[in-house]
Amino acid sequence: MRTTARWAMTVGLTATAVCGPLSGAALADAGQAPTALYAPSALVLTVGHGESAISATPERAVTLTCAPRPAGTHPAAAEACAELRGVSGDFDALTATEGVMCTKQYDPVVVTVDGVWQGQRVSYERTFSNECMKNAYGTGVFSF
Repeated sequence: MRTTARWAMTVGLTATAVCGPLSGAALADAGQAPTALYAPSALVLTVGHGESAISATPERAVTLTCAPRPAGTHPAAAEACAELRGVSGDFDALTATEGVMCTKQYDPVVVTVDGVWQGQRVSYERTFSNECMKNAYGTGVFSF
C-alpha cells in the first residue's frame, strides 16, 4: 500500500508540475487575453503627379505590412519597415538622404499613405517638387 501511495503522489506532483503552469493561462479571463502577439502594421502607399492627392491620379500603389515580418508588394519592404520603425511610424520625421543632388525642375509628385501603423490609424499626404526629391526622402519608404 505504501508503494502505491508513493506512486500516486509522484504522478500527482509530476502532473501538477507539468500542467500547473498551463492551467493558470487556461483559467485566465478571456477579456484580458491579447488578441494578437503584435499590433497590426499594414499600409497602402500611392504616388501620382500633381499638386495634391485630390488633383493627382494615382500612378502606382503598393502595400506594406511590417508585422510580424516585412511583406507586401513594396519592392523594398524590409528596408521601408526598418526605416519606419526608426522614426516610430512618423512620416514627417523621415529626412532626405545626405548628398543627393536633384534638379530644381518643378514637376510635383504626391505620395499618400493610408492604413494602420502599430494599431493606430494613419493617413499621410506629402507633395515633393519632383520625382528625384521623392526618391531622396528616406532610404526606402517612398522608393516604389
